[in-house]
Amino acid sequence: MSDNQIIDNSNQIPKTHLAGFEVNFDGLVGLTHHYAGLAYGNKASINNQFQVSNPKLAAKQGLLKMKALMDRGFKQAVLPPHQRPYIPGLRQLGFSGTEAQVLQKAAKEAPELLSMLSSASNMWVANAATISPSSDTFDGRMHITPANLQNKFHRSFEHVTTAAVLQAIFNNPKRFAHHPVLPHNPLFGDEGAANHGRLGSNYAEEGIELFVYGVDCHHLSNGPNRFPARQTLQASQAISRLHQLDSNKVVFAKQNPIAIDSGVFHNDVISVTNQNVLFYHEFAFEHHDNVIAELSAKLDQIGVEFRPIMVPNESVTLEECVDSYLFNSQLLTKPDGRMMLVLPKEAQNNTRVWRYIENLLQSNTPIDEVMVFDLRESMKNGGGPACLRLRVAMSQAEFTSINQGIILTDELYEKLDKWIDAHYRDKLVIEDLGDPMLLQENYRALDELTVILNLNSIYDFQKNDY
Repeated sequence: MSDNQIIDNSNQIPKTHLAGFEVNFDGLVGLTHHYAGLAYGNKASINNQFQVSNPKLAAKQGLLKMKALMDRGFKQAVLPPHQRPYIPGLRQLGFSGTEAQVLQKAAKEAPELLSMLSSASNMWVANAATISPSSDTFDGRMHITPANLQNKFHRSFEHVTTAAVLQAIFNNPKRFAHHPVLPHNPLFGDEGAANHGRLGSNYAEEGIELFVYGVDCHHLSNGPNRFPARQTLQASQAISRLHQLDSNKVVFAKQNPIAIDSGVFHNDVISVTNQNVLFYHEFAFEHHDNVIAELSAKLDQIGVEFRPIMVPNESVTLEECVDSYLFNSQLLTKPDGRMMLVLPKEAQNNTRVWRYIENLLQSNTPIDEVMVFDLRESMKNGGGPACLRLRVAMSQAEFTSINQGIILTDELYEKLDKWIDAHYRDKLVIEDLGDPMLLQENYRALDELTVILNLNSIYDFQKNDY
């Protein structure tokens, strides 16, 4: 089966009328994409440490996925990469002088810090923020909270640019409410939409929001033993309050510590939601039966028939989930009302996982199609299709009111493809990060990109002291 090939075994499921729709905001891979093994608990990131990366290929692989889904009729948007190396962060850590001097000093004295402050991890925008649609909130506005990502230093400063980008896109205060990040403290560790899901019927109608956490900071003994739990119950509860959600339409579920210790660092590596479907592994949640029962009861209260699809461990083990990223997929509703899984090629390459997928397509579920993409450059750092996108349910009026410059079209695709060719390197190793020319390449590229996407003043870099 070739890349991007489709399997279609349509079941006889009634068509549905969508009152709203979902927009996938995908992150463009940055120019400093490299393999540093920075994410402890993410097996792919650790296992591929110090390999040679190809930023140009990585960016093109992500862009091709966006284009393919746009061609299928899905609404697709683009989020820009952040400025890296992050000079303000290096200055904060005591490196002084011109920007060239800052880079050279960091490369000589603390290359591991330079790597952290050059990470392109912001391409995984599933961690950018938690977004609650207006249909779920008391004030009828969409609520947006950037994630603090405090658990990993190399991601802990992303919120500065993330907030600026989201405010530039969702720029109508009558429709969109922006909140600051939660306090940078382990009590409120927040990893964004990677641990947040939503279940319901039509995208513009009320739904049930699912917050999955790894640890309750008031009961730390019940957490994982091997790898850290990045999302806390306290953070999820705070976001629910900030977003003015009805407590009767919210479910807080604890991720199974066994899964975290197996390398499931975010919930989107072990489950995915879409409308009335929860596609999940048997060991995704602690007290699994209680979670499913609560979701079913709350969905029933809003008149939605819950369709959980559980993958038994005997069919696909936790290790196979992590290796294949079966659940780090996009589950999308097609125009005919049926659903499609967007999978990384690694899922196809795993014999047992692919056998399960083939059986799933023949079963009586809403999922009747899969689409496979080669995202190897991202996958080697531990990010699959779901990591690369921030999903937003909205109405047509809300969609019309956002900054249209980031909506993918054929014209924008061509511009971005040429932009990547003009600015990206096809080979990068950690030693290259101290090259002042790489910083200048980033400046030129991002200056041009802000014009292409109609985004202004989203970066905080200064170039006059170079």
